Amino acid sequence: MLKIHQIFIIKFLLLFAGALLASSIISYIVLKDIVIEYSKEHLESVINVIELNIESQKDIDKYVGEVKSKNALRVTIINSDGEIIAESDTDKSGMDNHGNRYEVMQANNNEFGYIIRYSNTLKVDHLFVAKKIIMGGTHIYVRLAIPLDRVMSNFYELWSKLLLVFSVIILIAFLVSKSISRRIVHDVEQLTIFLDNISNKNYTYPMQIRYFYEFLHISQLLKNLVKRLKNREKQKRKYTAKLRLMNKQRNDILSALSHEFKNPLASVLGYAQTLKDDLELSGAIRERFLGRIITNSEKMTKMLDRLALSVKLENNDLEIKPTQFHLEQLAQEVITTLAPKYREQSILLEAQEVILNADKTMIELVLNNLIDNALKYSQVDVKVVIDSKRVCVIDRGVGIQEEHLEKVTSKFYRVKKNTWDNSMGLGLAMVSYVLKMHGSELEIESEYGKGSTFSFSIETMRKK
Repeated sequence: MLKIHQIFIIKFLLLFAGALLASSIISYIVLKDIVIEYSKEHLESVINVIELNIESQKDIDKYVGEVKSKNALRVTIINSDGEIIAESDTDKSGMDNHGNRYEVMQANNNEFGYIIRYSNTLKVDHLFVAKKIIMGGTHIYVRLAIPLDRVMSNFYELWSKLLLVFSVIILIAFLVSKSISRRIVHDVEQLTIFLDNISNKNYTYPMQIRYFYEFLHISQLLKNLVKRLKNREKQKRKYTAKLRLMNKQRNDILSALSHEFKNPLASVLGYAQTLKDDLELSGAIRERFLGRIITNSEKMTKMLDRLALSVKLENNDLEIKPTQFHLEQLAQEVITTLAPKYREQSILLEAQEVILNADKTMIELVLNNLIDNALKYSQVDVKVVIDSKRVCVIDRGVGIQEEHLEKVTSKFYRVKKNTWDNSMGLGLAMVSYVLKMHGSELEIESEYGKGSTFSFSIETMRKK
């Protein structure tokens, strides 16, 4: 089995060599393309010079030879029928028609035509560049060629130098990795000795780390190991207490559901049993009993709907659908809906004209829950105040004791004396979820025995 420093050296060198190989291949391809592209540009420049001078030349064959001697390039002049009218490197009479050569055909459609091809005449790969020009009122083609081996010779010379540099770099990397490896071995040995002392409960052994901070950090973590083991037992006790709390909350949920469903379910069963046993009941009584069955069934349905809605809100399964609406009008609609339920109480509305850009249905749920709770636990009038910044619902009811203030918005939490939200503890939890989705939060001020104020900011929901 390899040791850590050996693995380090091997992987370091493999990674470095791989990176160099990849960069070598990429640079090879890039440099080769650059060299060929440079050669193309050089041939294009020479062709452009020929185009400027060729009209003034009386002897084309002589001119082609001069260009050849000055630039060391093969020069071919081709007429519009593809016949060779001048050639610098071979006897033009023995050459076949060049009208179907790729570079010549490409020059008909583009400014220049290019190709790298094996020359049957000169028996070597050439880079060909051709251009169609006008001479004496007719179209001709000027084609230059350069042997590819000559183009690439400079490239290979440059590449050999790069390979030498890469080799030197790999050698230096190997020496550096050896040095780093020796330092790793030293610190690992020190760490091993330290671990041995810890196993013998010698926690004061000095760690002689010289090179790597990481190993020193490991030793400090090991010193804290015993402390963490002691803390783990404490965490275990806390976790057990948390499980007990979760079990208690589950029992509270079942108790709330059982309590709330007991009366309406008993009514439904009682009325249904009566209708079944007494077939001689008058039509009016039967209608009244059926109405009560429907009413209690709807009550249970609404409880289940509220429970499902609270779960969706808590899990962020509902999306806000903002619309623009007048908040004071919505508050008046909620008050009008609740008024028949609390005929002996009044709801006072003091509202400025405020336009919100929010989910109207959700804000209606918030107002309905807050006003309904205020009426439920107050024997006197309830006041709703709306200004440009906040909404406040004020009651003079029994109030909430201080120890319950931070908990009444928790799901299924119930104050025993108040039994908030029909004993299910969902209303204020849903209010908190909805306001949080709108960038606000529920604030509660209460004095036990004197009343409460439930309020929230609407600045984030105001029409922009």
